[in-house]
Amino acid sequence: MIRVLIADDHKIVRQGLRFLLSQESGIEVVGEAADGRAALEAVRELRPDVVLLDLFMPGLDGIAVLKALQAGGLASGVLVLTSSQDDAHLVQAIRAGALSYLPKTADVDQVVASVRAAARGESVLQPAATARLLRELRRGSPADPLARLTPRERDALTEVARGRSNREIARALSVSEETVKSHVSSVLAKLGLADRTQAAIFGLQHQLVPLDEALDLAVPPPSRQPPG
Repeated sequence: MIRVLIADDHKIVRQGLRFLLSQESGIEVVGEAADGRAALEAVRELRPDVVLLDLFMPGLDGIAVLKALQAGGLASGVLVLTSSQDDAHLVQAIRAGALSYLPKTADVDQVVASVRAAARGESVLQPAATARLLRELRRGSPADPLARLTPRERDALTEVARGRSNREIARALSVSEETVKSHVSSVLAKLGLADRTQAAIFGLQHQLVPLDEALDLAVPPPSRQPPG
């Protein structure tokens, strides 16, 4: 019996995958996780054979989860199931230990075949993903890590370096908070950063924001004492 853990922050996705996999012989869904930290805890507790992992989750994203699983010696086969079409995410996921990488538009047979392959320690990549992976590896990583970001992701990183919240960034960029969360998650994944603090430091190191400006935003003005 192949024991599967589903890690995705969307409940309807988890429910759909649980239902589809429950129809397959020899596969059992033993748990679900709605964020990265919960996924790590579930892997430690349940020891699944296969983890179906989303890349964009609150707390720890999928790349951070993959790195933590590798660092902790947790041997579950990881199948990334994501909406991302970004080549950098594909390369990062494979380098971090994912056995397979499928889009959420993949059909049921592909997902099931990939689950069974992951349980055997084998990799499955769609032809398009294989071509993207080879193209990215041949090209190599850009000398400037900021070149990995889209213009909007760079804008989001700049605002994070200024110490602004998602709500403030959404207002500054005239987008929704959900869009900001997506941009920030993508920035963390592409740059291999663990959290917003590291992202802010990265932005300062790469001079996206003058240091004195960031300090002015981070330190509240002194309160005025009444005379006397």
